[in-house]
Amino acid sequence: MGWEAWFTLAIIATCFCALAFTKWAADIVLMAGLTLLLLFGVLSPEQALSGFSNEGMITVAVLFIVSAALKETGAITWMTQALLGRPKSIAHAQLKIMAPVAVLSAFLNNTPVVAMLIPAIHDWSKKYQLSVSKLFLPLSYAAIVGGTCTLIGTSTNLVINGLIMSETEVSQGLGMFELAWVGLPCALITLIYILVVSPWLLPDRRPVINYSDDARQYVVEMVVEPASSLVGKSIEDAGLRQLPGMYLIEIERDGRILAAVSPHERLYENDHLVFAGVVDSVVDLQKIRGLKPATDQLFKLNSPRKDRCLIEAVVSNTCPLVGKSIREGRFRSVYNAAVIAVARNGVQVRKKIGDIVLEAGDTLLVEGHSSFFDQHKNSRDFFLVSRLADSTPPQHEKASIAFSVLGLMVTFAATGILSMLEAAMLAAGLLLVTRCLTGSVARKSIDWSVLVVIAAAFGIGQAMYATGAANAVADTLLSFTASTPYAALTMIFFVTAITTSLITNNAAAVLMFPVAISVAEALGVSFMPFIVAVMVAASASFATPIGYQTNLMVYGPGGYKFSDFIKIGVPLTVLIGVTTVVVAPMVWVF
Repeated sequence: MGWEAWFTLAIIATCFCALAFTKWAADIVLMAGLTLLLLFGVLSPEQALSGFSNEGMITVAVLFIVSAALKETGAITWMTQALLGRPKSIAHAQLKIMAPVAVLSAFLNNTPVVAMLIPAIHDWSKKYQLSVSKLFLPLSYAAIVGGTCTLIGTSTNLVINGLIMSETEVSQGLGMFELAWVGLPCALITLIYILVVSPWLLPDRRPVINYSDDARQYVVEMVVEPASSLVGKSIEDAGLRQLPGMYLIEIERDGRILAAVSPHERLYENDHLVFAGVVDSVVDLQKIRGLKPATDQLFKLNSPRKDRCLIEAVVSNTCPLVGKSIREGRFRSVYNAAVIAVARNGVQVRKKIGDIVLEAGDTLLVEGHSSFFDQHKNSRDFFLVSRLADSTPPQHEKASIAFSVLGLMVTFAATGILSMLEAAMLAAGLLLVTRCLTGSVARKSIDWSVLVVIAAAFGIGQAMYATGAANAVADTLLSFTASTPYAALTMIFFVTAITTSLITNNAAAVLMFPVAISVAEALGVSFMPFIVAVMVAASASFATPIGYQTNLMVYGPGGYKFSDFIKIGVPLTVLIGVTTVVVAPMVWVF
């Protein structure tokens, strides 16, 4: 090897160490490595920047927009509410989480799927007194293996498919469901493994993050929308009985007050439900399909609901509305916002919103245009104004459109009518045209750090090719395998699995791709089993929390320790490795 190859391997080793043993962000580390390779002349500018135009990387970016639309329309929330229900045991709860998550992750990028489900599952576990440490790690593992079943299930598959089309003679790449031959067995093994071993290997502890009770107690009145799915359901079946941080005080129906509401009480159209609880629960309440705030002031606002959010504002002693009721002070006309609830010194104010007389120090929960915060953050009318994150009401009426567009995308990609990139771009365009999400939300939904990691890893992978480092690493690996295809395949899988446990999955996949190609060429066999092994192994990051983003996402909320991942993840990695090494050559023959 020349100095360029040694320099490339040194850069890669340095990046590995930085990612494994420091808190530096992966995009910064890999871009620094790519910059050094460019500055020292190992890569040309075209080679270094090739990853930023790769089809797989662009497809990942577009799929972030598709996932955001499903979230904005409440489609994901609706699915989780319909699927989770009431668990009978911890194992039943795990199965109710893992099975649908594995299916969802096969068609959506698994990172946003887990991000959307973490708060939902936390509330669900709190509602039924379940330990989140028994649920969050199965959630992450199910999302990981579900993503290995289809081409679009994880960014790793898309990235490697882009490399297959650009670096090999297989110009069409892999089919939409081709990976299911190995992905489905791996998914089934993972689900069975978790259900069997979790009583002994998963900890039963409280999360590191404490969700303490909020001193601000609000009383909120919601109305059951006509013809909604809640009509005819009991309070318990509708999921309104044990809401975390909130409880149902009473129901007002045709002028009658139903106090001490039974969980078996049926809901009717236009029932007014009075809830008491903390602010975070009010945000969650607003997202329940079939419920809307009872105040008619919302419908007199100038802006559509999709452009609004929830804002907390503390009334100052100089506010002109102090001493007046909200109706008398014409709050909506003055501030172009509607008061949803009022909290006063931690005491619930149980009056009709319009009849509440405002006092200095009252905390108002208002719904208004997002510009309310900018207009009044320095106003003398309020001591403090803060916008509640993720509080825009979902566009439930467009959930069916989002589902239809998702089905259209999957159908076009699966049948080969369009490439995955074309199908994803068409879907994103349709979702924007139908206003399932706005352009600003689409831009914010893209995780640019993930894309930079992928693109930078592509450039470093190019250096492996160009300098001959890939061939040198392949020859070294072959020296330990007696030059037999199965032994070499096993080696490739476990080296990739170890690599992805130390750094990110996309970076590991891209860096191992040239090594896998070189090993197959040296043996004179098809490279496809080796590439599939790299794809599965890069996603099989079960043994550490740092190798896969979903593991990191559940690490803190689940209250896990590093050793928890090792205990349950190492045996699972071995099982997935054995399955892949056996199945891959049967489908993609050597």
